[in-house]
Amino acid sequence: MSPVPPPHGPPLAPYATRPERSRGRLHPEPESATRSVFQRDRDRIIHCGAFRRLKHKTQVFVYHEGDYYRTRLTHSLEVAQIARSICRALDLNEDLGEALALAHDLGHPPFGHAGEDALGEAMRDFGGFDHNAQTLKVLTGLEQRYAAFDGLNLTWECLEGVVKHNGPLTGPHAGARGAQPLPEAIARYGTVQDLELDSFAGPEAQVAALSDDIAYNNHDIDDGLRAGLFTVDDLRSVPLVGEIIARVQREHPDIEGQRLIYETVRRLINHMVNDLLAETQARLAAAAPASVEEIRALDQPVVGFSEDMLAYDRAMRAFLFERMYRHPRVNRMAKRAREVVTRLFAVYMSDPATLPAEWREQTRGHDERATARIVADYIAGMTDRYAFQEYDRLGQADARNR
Repeated sequence: MSPVPPPHGPPLAPYATRPERSRGRLHPEPESATRSVFQRDRDRIIHCGAFRRLKHKTQVFVYHEGDYYRTRLTHSLEVAQIARSICRALDLNEDLGEALALAHDLGHPPFGHAGEDALGEAMRDFGGFDHNAQTLKVLTGLEQRYAAFDGLNLTWECLEGVVKHNGPLTGPHAGARGAQPLPEAIARYGTVQDLELDSFAGPEAQVAALSDDIAYNNHDIDDGLRAGLFTVDDLRSVPLVGEIIARVQREHPDIEGQRLIYETVRRLINHMVNDLLAETQARLAAAAPASVEEIRALDQPVVGFSEDMLAYDRAMRAFLFERMYRHPRVNRMAKRAREVVTRLFAVYMSDPATLPAEWREQTRGHDERATARIVADYIAGMTDRYAFQEYDRLGQADARNR
């Protein structure tokens, strides 16, 4: 019986990323007879250890704050759902969009942005820390599951999309990022495989990046309301959000509580997705790209929000920054998170023997800078609760040694 050919899914636009035209994998290997190259990328991401650990990594609230708050894992799933929907509406490659959405946060350390800030400060004299660069490192080296190579050996298109999650890193379209040195992991990988850092990513990667924005703005509103950091009445002054709340209450005068929150967030997501689709279709019509390469060569992203939506988005972010991210409850946990990460880094650097055996062996014969990078890789892979456990364990060890 001959193998079943890989499914191609819905028809793709001429400018979509086509699996049969992929630039391939760094390490050649036989492809699947039943899955396209991007379906296989997605499956490798879902099955890797770094993806499972997202279950216990902070989005905003640390895991023990409650069972209903988003984690990096549930956030990634929400981003993937939005990305698939947008890709399908635009006749783009859903599988690639989904893979990029699922992979985009694999490099985040424990405790969200507080943990990243602390690890970045600890690594300031050793090349710094960047979660996008760490994601690339996870996908190309730190995941060690296969006999023939380190990493997951994903397609060029998937790695390109991960690295360019925030746009080009070099060249005239890099903006402020172009004035900064490339993160070490990205620069080093560039000597092995050229990801064309000076161009925009393909359209599916652009969709995944803005799906990330849609997901976290809306679920942070949901989580902030659930946590009592602000109220529905506080949101009435936020452009677009307040209008949607008022519309929901006009149509459903008796609605209240969680049902009002869910209906508002649902409509807000739908509004942002529809705006993105309309703006992107207009840009595609104006640019008339005939291939994915022509999209990469444009002087602006082809996927985007309208000017009105960008203004609404800025207003939402300003509200969340002031009322949620700077809330005393969140700041107290962020302070605790920074203390944990800073202490772990200091202890491991001063005494690498405190590292697990497989990590301790990697530090042998390395100078301080290389050791710091190994320590950062170890800490970045921790879940919130494991970081707390290690912090307590090392504190108890210190007490015994006094």
